[in-house]
Amino acid sequence: MTDSRITYSQTGDEIKSFNVKDGLAIASWRKLGKQVAIITGRKSAIVERRAKELRIEHFYQGVENKKEVLDALLERLDISMKHVAAIGDDLNDLSMLKAAEISFVPRDASVHVDRIATVVLSKKGGDGAVREMIEYLIVKEGLEKEYLGLWD
Repeated sequence: MTDSRITYSQTGDEIKSFNVKDGLAIASWRKLGKQVAIITGRKSAIVERRAKELRIEHFYQGVENKKEVLDALLERLDISMKHVAAIGDDLNDLSMLKAAEISFVPRDASVHVDRIATVVLSKKGGDGAVREMIEYLIVKEGLEKEYLGLWD
């Protein structure tokens, strides 16, 4: 959801930017009854705030092994990996991306995750990659009418 940059202000505050189009796609996905989770290796109050704004109830930060957290979440929700799409851009995403039924990486991802991804997106991280992923899934699942109907 970000461009992977960490910016600090003079006072030490962390600054991140989020793409509003990604947020609208996430909100739409949720309105279609789909689950969303954020599993991140860093701890960030800014990312936590964005997750709350988007009403993402499955939010995990400071995670060393993302696949373990994903496995535990799926067990709790009684969902199989067959119903999981994941997006990531770096080496700490590798095991999670390998396990997901369909995996996405933004255009600026590590070459090592590119190699195992189902789909390499045309957008960079923080530049609409999440929206591109969701709209890919909307088409794949035949949900275009419902998706567009949310905004008619």
